[in-house]
Amino acid sequence: MSDFWRGRKVFITGHTGFKGSWLALALAGQGAVLFGYALRPHTVPSLYHLTEVGRVLTDRHGDVRNLHDLQEAFLQFEPEVVFHLAAQPLVRRSYADPVYTFDTNVMGTVNLLESVRRVSSVRAVVVATTDKVYENQEWIWGYRENERLGGKDPYSASKACSELAVRAYTESYFPMERYPVHGVAVATARAGNIIGGGDWSEDRLVPECLQALEADRESVLRNPLATRPWQHVLAPVEGYMRLAELLYKNGPAYGGAWNFGPDDRDVQSVGDVANRLARLWGSNAAISVPEQPSPGWPEARALKLDSSKAAVRLGWRPRWDLDTSLRKTVEWHKAYLQGENIAELCRRQIAEYEEERAK
Repeated sequence: MSDFWRGRKVFITGHTGFKGSWLALALAGQGAVLFGYALRPHTVPSLYHLTEVGRVLTDRHGDVRNLHDLQEAFLQFEPEVVFHLAAQPLVRRSYADPVYTFDTNVMGTVNLLESVRRVSSVRAVVVATTDKVYENQEWIWGYRENERLGGKDPYSASKACSELAVRAYTESYFPMERYPVHGVAVATARAGNIIGGGDWSEDRLVPECLQALEADRESVLRNPLATRPWQHVLAPVEGYMRLAELLYKNGPAYGGAWNFGPDDRDVQSVGDVANRLARLWGSNAAISVPEQPSPGWPEARALKLDSSKAAVRLGWRPRWDLDTSLRKTVEWHKAYLQGENIAELCRRQIAEYEEERAK
């Protein structure tokens, strides 16, 4: 465990979400002083409430679309490190509400960067985007960070736009050649299809399968042959933290875009993951596929990331493979149903991941 985070002032947007809650717990466990800024959780139950994340940080409910309020929070806390996770993260919801999606994901990022620009204390910024920022050609090989950005749906396009906003702010206000003056290093982190305990988001495979298994009903798969890069939530959380530490210590040398994805063997189909979950649960629950997919909501068939850059330069790779990640997720959900202390359960899994990382 690094001593870097002990006493470090860290600002997190989106701390009430699934990934944000895990990040807050991991940082708190390493002694960071945290400030969280986010909307209230959008699911009931929520990991944020179950783990009482509000107890490990200064908790402020706000909307990243509100520039004045966000700037006020920055000025109040004067952070050293910033993690920007606040977003509208759902592809299918983006079809239903594209304006909110673009407003949150693009202008929310702009407001975050503008807030960073106004506070002299910040040294490192990690903006979480997604593996879906690339112009998807349905390739069988993984996308690298220098591939063309795109986005056929509002969510993917909004995240690609946020990447461009980060690049514009970096080159305009935080350029490498002026680093001794401004002292700010910024990076984007591209990860997606994360799984783990405490995710109740709509239109996500693992939460929907777990709810079906819990209720002993069949799981309905929209696109069982689609392949995705599955990984446990603690893998990108570790990647974000490692990246932020190196940004703080070494500056813009670690700026730019970074992929955080699993090994190729863990890029598996939706149907395969659903079947593995059923076996781990101990059920012969049926899996069904609608005869006709929902019209008007196209989804990519294949997606894969090349994370060689993070492996070589950050020394990062996922420590749990897909089977372990699914097993840990099922264990978490069953413990939740049995009424275990969820905060302790999460801390235990974080410690298990740390122990695996140390091997």
